[in-house]
Amino acid sequence: MTRRPAITTLPQLDAAQRAHSDATRAHIEARVAAAGGWLAFDEYMELALYAPGLGYYSAGATKFGAAGDFVTAPEISDLFSRALAAQFADILQELGGETRASILELGAGSGRFAGVVLRELAVLQQSPASYSILEVSADLIERQQASVAALAGAESARATWLERLPTRHRGVIFANEVLDALPADRFVLRDGRPLRLGVAVGESGLQWAERAPGAGDAADDAWLQNVQRVLGELREPLPEGYEGEICPRIDAWVGALGAALERGVVMLVDYGLPRPHYYHPQRVRGSLRCHFRHRAHEDPFSQPGLTDITAWVDFTRVAEAADAAGLEVAGFSTQAATLLSLGIEQLAGTASVGAESVQQAQALQKLLLPGEMGEAVKVMMLTRGMSAPLRGLRLQDLRGSL
Repeated sequence: MTRRPAITTLPQLDAAQRAHSDATRAHIEARVAAAGGWLAFDEYMELALYAPGLGYYSAGATKFGAAGDFVTAPEISDLFSRALAAQFADILQELGGETRASILELGAGSGRFAGVVLRELAVLQQSPASYSILEVSADLIERQQASVAALAGAESARATWLERLPTRHRGVIFANEVLDALPADRFVLRDGRPLRLGVAVGESGLQWAERAPGAGDAADDAWLQNVQRVLGELREPLPEGYEGEICPRIDAWVGALGAALERGVVMLVDYGLPRPHYYHPQRVRGSLRCHFRHRAHEDPFSQPGLTDITAWVDFTRVAEAADAAGLEVAGFSTQAATLLSLGIEQLAGTASVGAESVQQAQALQKLLLPGEMGEAVKVMMLTRGMSAPLRGLRLQDLRGSL
């Protein structure tokens, strides 16, 4: 067994929250029992985040902004959305304007990004034929519809909501902080070999449990081959007790986007690193992070159903999956470099003096500074059939680090 960190600083739950978390925990514990007492962590993460009516993204609690658990870039400032809208406008223009080219956003959060982008593209005279949103949460869909209508006005008529990925798409596919919510598996190194870090039920409830991959089990064999391939490519060996994440689901996810994209650009914005930095001897606890009411911690078993669980993205794996899907990795950059390339400072310069100007300056710091989101968040652009250079990649190209 591995340690379960104690958490003493999280806000107290009210009766309804406690009942919801207890129901989610009971549902997961039943699944652990049905699986023979041990559940792979990616299966646990999927249940904790997406179990119908119980999982974090399937239940109705506010998740984004000051009243939620964390703040994403579109919630920090509309400057983020307006800057990326400039890149979208370039792409739509190359693809022929609104006659055929559209935008597809995956997991649209509060809907603020979509609303601001639609409004900005109208100003730039590059409105898309449609702005589709693929969202798994019925509760979030309602909030997104209200937000887009309030922010985009008449342009909100272009917005549609999808239940599944379209078979063909021409234009932009955009995902902000979606990859880090894909269920990831975990491992720990013992005596130089990887063991699976899964979930069991002990005296204190849900807890970590190590398991050696069983010989002849197809799922375990595939898992072990995946981990061994990744670790075998590293420049430095990892120390005893190292814990890390691996997310094979990225392969199918990117593959599905590649199958859907007829021509255009996939823009992925997320917390992550290239593989040599992702699996580094100094990152001995991996990148698993949990968020509840703006408190970050490392215990995914605390308050299931109410707590967001994420793992940073191995962008080398994304690039490998893109190559397998026939997509070109057109660029890999930090969020700061991308936003600066797209003129976010000039957009901020149009703010009024006084309180609004101070607010804009604070937002820029959060979005751009290395100690904030500026370097931790990366931007990867995957293309098919595009010829013009992408303006957002003008200042930086980190593809050599992949």
